[in-house]
Formats: sequence, C-alpha cells, structure tokens
Amino acid sequence: MRIRALTLDLDDTLWPIEPVMQRAEQRLDDWLRENCPPVASAYPITAMRALRDRVAADNPHLAHDFTTQRLLCLRAALTPHGFDESHVEAAFAEFYAARNEVDCYVDAIPALERLAARFPLVSLSNGNADLARIGLDRFFHFSISSRAFGKAKPAAEIFHAACAGLGLPPDEVLHVGDDPLTDVVGASAAGLRSAWINRRGLDWQHPTAPDLIVRDLDELARVLDEASRA
Repeated sequence: MRIRALTLDLDDTLWPIEPVMQRAEQRLDDWLRENCPPVASAYPITAMRALRDRVAADNPHLAHDFTTQRLLCLRAALTPHGFDESHVEAAFAEFYAARNEVDCYVDAIPALERLAARFPLVSLSNGNADLARIGLDRFFHFSISSRAFGKAKPAAEIFHAACAGLGLPPDEVLHVGDDPLTDVVGASAAGLRSAWINRRGLDWQHPTAPDLIVRDLDELARVLDEASRA
C-alpha cells in the first residue's frame, strides 16, 4: 500500500463533537436570553434543537450545509418575534464562535505534527469547523468542506476533489475518519485507501473493510512510520 498523502475528517476524528455542540447551544441560549428574551422563552435549548432538526428535514437539499441550516433555524425563531437579520447574524456569530472552540483528543496534535512532517494533509469534512479559527490550519495544505464543495461525504466527487487538489491518484491517498459509512465506505468506493479511527473499540459491521483500523491518531502515525521502514 503506497500512501503519498492523507485526507482527514475533523469532527470526532480530531476532537469530540458532542461537547462542542452542547457548549455552542448553551452559548446561543445565553445570548438569546440577554438579547432576545421572547425567543429564548419560546425556544429553550431542547426546542431550538427540535427546530433545527425540522429545518434540516424540510430542506434535504441543504444536507451538506450546516451553516445555512443553522441560519434558517435562527431566522425561523427570531423573525416572528420582530427581530431582524442583524439579530440573526449576531446570534449565529455567537453560536459559531463556540462551535470553533474545540478540545482536541490528546493524541491529535502530536499525531498531526508527525503526519504533516511526512505527508501532505487535507481536511475533508461534512461539518463547518474553521481550522484557521481553531488554530490547526498550519498542518493542512488545504481544506474541503461539504458546504463549500456542494456535496457531502460519502459522495465520490468530494474525495476526488481532494485527490485532484493533491495531484495524486485516489489509490495513493489515505482517508482517515471515524464514521464507517461517510469516511470508510465512501472513501473506499471513491478508490481511496481508508483508515478507521475506532476510539470506542467497536466491531466492524460493513462488507467494505477499511485498509487500516486504529484506536487513535497516535497509532495511525506509528503504523505508517513502521510501514515506511518495512
């Protein structure tokens, strides 16, 4: 297996996403209580989450674009209470700032340093994290998000766009991620190699197996180092 570059998922691969979203929802709720009290009363965190889910269900064409989904949700919540677009944008800014306050897994940054020293790295995410705001963009040659690209993983096109940007054939690129379907099955169907980050020690449940199964990014870096010396 000849690997010349890596594409990496972000959420639940470099950091756990659940605490990030909980903090962002709480930050938004706090902001609404201070700036738009009627909206906060009508949409406490659980109700806002349900509204967000309804917006997503009503707009399947935006499944790749969490930013627009969130803006639609906020617009639906604020506009009936007399708040204008400036409030929608301010509420989103508060939410999005917290969304980019991530706590990386302890293995992530040391592993990125090792991997980036050996391979070109590309982030390939269905989420809307901003690596520059987070402070991790220095490790990556470029980033592709589903929102900017217009399609989400597991679509083959988004994987092929990363390979084209790298100037490499798919079978020389290793995609690394936590999600069996969007990351492993999607990358494999697009012709890339795949590595499954299995932090919870789960059993593999799909016919298409990953090329590598590792517990974390530290193990991935170690496996790739050993392969280069073999």
